[in-house]
Amino acid sequence: MRHKIKMIGLDLDGTLFNDKKEILPYTRDILQKAIDQGVVVLIATGRPWIGVPEELKNLSGMSYALTSNGARVIETKTQKALIEHLLPFEKAKKTLEIARKYDTLQEVYFEGKGYIEKEQFEKICQYHKNPNMWQYVRSTRTTVPDITEFLKKINGPVDKMQFLFADMDERERALRELEQDKEIVLVGSLGYNIEVNGQGVNKGKALVELGQLLGIEREEIMACGDGDNDEAMLREVGFGVAMGNAEEQVKKAADYITGTNEEEGVAKAIEKFVL
Repeated sequence: MRHKIKMIGLDLDGTLFNDKKEILPYTRDILQKAIDQGVVVLIATGRPWIGVPEELKNLSGMSYALTSNGARVIETKTQKALIEHLLPFEKAKKTLEIARKYDTLQEVYFEGKGYIEKEQFEKICQYHKNPNMWQYVRSTRTTVPDITEFLKKINGPVDKMQFLFADMDERERALRELEQDKEIVLVGSLGYNIEVNGQGVNKGKALVELGQLLGIEREEIMACGDGDNDEAMLREVGFGVAMGNAEEQVKKAADYITGTNEEEGVAKAIEKFVL
């Protein structure tokens, strides 16, 4: 690498977390060592801020967090938004109308929180294919009586929309319909979901933008990821690391392929290239 790494952006699910959504001791130790050496280490997730585990929020020296695929980058102590690239209200409203034609669970991410309709919240197991996600959703979402009415009350831009599908054929049809709008970004990091962001939003652009605020060059930024919402991130930063369990197109976008999330591949890559 041409430059020393000064910033590391880390995806959570399938990357920093093992399959049980845990951060193992070796990984936690390596993160702290990198921070103690002056490296800016931050999460780069599709989750809202409320969905970030307390052990990461409380990690000494983790000062920033990139959430909702780069729509919102915050300073962790104050939760002040340093960067916002939000989904316009009319786009959010239109995508919700499309999603509600199908058997979907719909979520609105707004100001760092995730909102879900109460009736759907009680049926979470029908939509989340991964049982390890059930407790995460139950402990982090705020329920509202009607998601459409809630969005109307916001009457402004939101961080992100997310739709989970019980039927993959319906997901494919909804995706084709949503793809007609070229002013939104669609990814599906879980495979059975569709995430909707504003035009041009991705984790990599947000990392580079944060780097500019902190005086860190693109070439000095490393990122680790596994899913389709990480592909652009690995291309955008100076040094992209794909997990061994990453999707094939993500591996092709990377400069290096590390171990899987079960093998603590993030920690191994940081130890090899940063420490």
